[in-house]
Amino acid sequence: MLFELIVAGLVVGAISGFFGVGGGTILVPILLFLGLDIKEAIGISVVQMVFSSVFGSYLNYKKGTLKLSKSIFFGIGGAIGAMGSGYIVHTLSSKALSYIFLGVVIFAIYRFFRSTHSDGKNAIENRALYLAIGILIGLFATSIGIGGALILTPVMVGFLHHELKSAVSAALFFVVFSSISGLISLSMYGHIDFYKGLIIGVSSLIGVFIGIEFAHKTDAKRHKKLILILYILILFLMINKLMGS
Repeated sequence: MLFELIVAGLVVGAISGFFGVGGGTILVPILLFLGLDIKEAIGISVVQMVFSSVFGSYLNYKKGTLKLSKSIFFGIGGAIGAMGSGYIVHTLSSKALSYIFLGVVIFAIYRFFRSTHSDGKNAIENRALYLAIGILIGLFATSIGIGGALILTPVMVGFLHHELKSAVSAALFFVVFSSISGLISLSMYGHIDFYKGLIIGVSSLIGVFIGIEFAHKTDAKRHKKLILILYILILFLMINKLMGS
C-alpha cells in the first residue's frame, strides 16, 4: 500500500493547494476506497492536513493573499472547537460520521451555488463573529476528517462576502489551527495511524506547491467553477460509498 499512499499524498496535496482545502475532503473518500475504516481514515487525514496547511499557508502568505489580521480569529476559534473532535469521533458510529460528512458537502455545494462573485469591498468585518464561526467549524469539521476549509470558504464567500482568493487562503490557514488541535484530540483517543499519515503528509508537500502555483494563475470565476466540480465529485463518491456499505 506504500505506493498508493504516496500517490494519494501527491494528488491530495495538489488539490489542497489549488482549492484551499486541508485535503481531508478528498483524502477520506480515497482512503475509504482503499479499504480503511472511516475512523482510521479521519485520523490519517488530520496528520496530512497539518503538513499541507502549514506549507500552503506559508506559500499563500508569501504571495500576499493571506491576511493574518483577519484569518487568525477564524484559526483560534477552529483550534478551540477541534479540541472536542476526539470525543465526537470516539462517541459516534462510523455510519453517523459518514452521513455528517455527506451533509457538510451538500451544504458547501448549496452555498457556493447561491453565492455571487464578490470583490471583497462589502465584506463583513467582525472578529467575534469570526471566532464563533471558527469554533463551530473546528468542532464538527475535524470530527469528520476535514480541516474546515470545505465549510469556511463558502461561508466567507456566501455569507460574509469576502473575495474568493482571500477566502481560499484564509480557509487553508484555518486548517493549520484545526488540524493541529484535532491531531492532539484524536491522539488522546488512539485514532491516529502516524505511519500512514506521515507518508501521505510528506508526499503531499510537492503537490501543495504545484496546486498553489496553478491557483494563483487561475481567475476567480473559473476557480469557483472548479471548486464546485470538486465538491460535486466528493458528493458522488460519498453517496456511492454509503450505498455500498
